[in-house]
Amino acid sequence: MNFEEKTIATREIHKGRIIDVREDTVIMPDGSTALRELVAHHGGVGVIAVTEDRDVFMVSQYRIAARCMMLEIPAGKLEKGENDPEAAGRRELTEETGYEAKDFTYLGAYYATPGYCEEKLHLYLARNLTYKGQHLDEGEFLNVHKMKLDKLYEMVMNNEIIDAKTAIAILKAKAILG
Repeated sequence: MNFEEKTIATREIHKGRIIDVREDTVIMPDGSTALRELVAHHGGVGVIAVTEDRDVFMVSQYRIAARCMMLEIPAGKLEKGENDPEAAGRRELTEETGYEAKDFTYLGAYYATPGYCEEKLHLYLARNLTYKGQHLDEGEFLNVHKMKLDKLYEMVMNNEIIDAKTAIAILKAKAILG
């Protein structure tokens, strides 16, 4: 059976700087209709930067939605109309950590909450790093930490890292690098 839902009407609820919210009326597989509230977002990127010694550059910052400091990989949003997630990932890595990477490996794209949010996150593994100087965006406050990949893997497995993009990147980097 085909379970695809067809949108037949859309109503804008909120138009924001980072997200838009809308309500879609959809036809269900059985022919009935339902309402779906959706968050539109341009997408984002995350980068796990690993040195030859298996050190990883992480950032910690306060996240209002979680109401706590979170340990994360360097990441950021794609700007409206930005179609090159690798370039955005390289930009975010340098802005947040000060490092540039010679080698950038695509780890895939993921939806954190596909039940209501369209945000797609592109993840990269960065290696062969050179320090060029950090330049945070205005209003961006974070700390940079250097941690061992094996320790981060343990933290994911012990539910000490609760950011989904970060957990996925650590697990994939560990699988690739051993």
